[in-house]
Amino acid sequence: MRLHNYVFTFTLILVSALCRDLSEDERSTRAAFIQKLLNKQKRMEGKVKLLGGESNFEGNVYIHHAGRWGAVCDDSWDNAAATVVCRAFNRTGVATHGGQYGEALEKFWMDDVVCEGTETALNHCIFSGWGSSDCDRSEAAGVICYEEEIRAEEIQTRYLHEVVDIRGASLRLVGGRNSFEGRVEVYYNNVWGSICPDGWTLYEASAICHHLALGYAEQALQTDYFGSSRIILSGVQCEGNETNLFSCKHREFGNVMCPGEKGHVAAVICSHYLADLLLDTSAIESSAHLQDAPMFQLQCAMEENCLSKSAYEIQKTNPNWQFETRRLLRFTAASLNIGNAEFRPYLPKHLWQWHLCHMHYHSMEVFATFDVLDSFGQRIAEGHKASFCLEDNTCLPGIEKKYSCLNYGDQGVSVNCSDIYQYNIDCQWVDVTGVEPGDYTFKVAVNPHARVAEQSFHNNAASCSLRLTETYAAVYGCKLGRP
Repeated sequence: MRLHNYVFTFTLILVSALCRDLSEDERSTRAAFIQKLLNKQKRMEGKVKLLGGESNFEGNVYIHHAGRWGAVCDDSWDNAAATVVCRAFNRTGVATHGGQYGEALEKFWMDDVVCEGTETALNHCIFSGWGSSDCDRSEAAGVICYEEEIRAEEIQTRYLHEVVDIRGASLRLVGGRNSFEGRVEVYYNNVWGSICPDGWTLYEASAICHHLALGYAEQALQTDYFGSSRIILSGVQCEGNETNLFSCKHREFGNVMCPGEKGHVAAVICSHYLADLLLDTSAIESSAHLQDAPMFQLQCAMEENCLSKSAYEIQKTNPNWQFETRRLLRFTAASLNIGNAEFRPYLPKHLWQWHLCHMHYHSMEVFATFDVLDSFGQRIAEGHKASFCLEDNTCLPGIEKKYSCLNYGDQGVSVNCSDIYQYNIDCQWVDVTGVEPGDYTFKVAVNPHARVAEQSFHNNAASCSLRLTETYAAVYGCKLGRP
């Protein structure tokens, strides 16, 4: 919002300077020229382009916003986002990571992009806010766009145990400093080979650590730090709760597509000690309710992008916008750390953001997501909570609180302590203004992009039934699962 205001203000100053001491015809001509530039900028808003690839249909992704191009960070970048990008070229596609097509040439406009795959433009997806990023230039997101029939053939997946005789297959870690780390190698057809690291996440790493009885996945790495060997397996896709690698999906052996830096392979670091957040479904069900709030009470929340897009349209077009009301679905979200290690933010302390409205530092840009889905699974409303602080709000008997958001204190969630966002806290809601009465699915997820390693991610999300009426909301039947 502020950036658009700066552009508009600059334009007014420019027009004034150009038109001073000019005849009426000259002023009219130059004003028309300025208007043409503004119209062009408006048309370009949200456009995407691909750079660095061998064709026009592959490369790192750049998006146009506020008059300039910017890169997209690969945090949370996946095939759903790639599908949205490639749709602009009447194609479909797969995601690439780690600056596959070179380092980012422009500043990052987007980070933590989460798409359903049905969006008509990339800027319709959820992301952390324009220009809000903690990425370096090597983390550029990219895509490979295919014609539909080519893509279907290339990325067809099957379960490993369907095509591999697991009696003759094996798994090992190689090149590590100890038995808990190294590059992942698979033995098949009398050959040891590596796994392509493209799309390699903590979910896949978890299957490896479980398979080798090494505990849990602390890090999922795409690197040559532990050496490399010939890649014989690509496109591994795991849910994160598999007991072995062969329960995961993959692309065929020998038909290896592996974009990425040469020599980089999939690697893991395992540990027996990790945090594990358990989302409290009863707190969501018992606290959920509707509130109609005037917008003048929500100005702090609006600065943090906590309302739906229609609220900001009203702010721009209605001079009395402060007296309009928003319908908010409020609820409490509580996460208990049932693991055997503390849950700590992934950002170092010097990168935490000070939030003046809330008068404390926020250590994570995306710690939780809130979505309302229709019967087709399409998102019709979502929470836009920008940032979070982590602290010990309540602990089990005998456990002392350690972490607090006050006074620039350390942040985290101790073992057997809960981080609780009460329903009356600013932005602890979903803006459901304009959502028709009916039955929906309400989904709440913590650590949704697996940015922090945990023992399990299958207790991080609650999928609930939601009944909206003209006067009340009921949330019930919540079930735990993976984000």
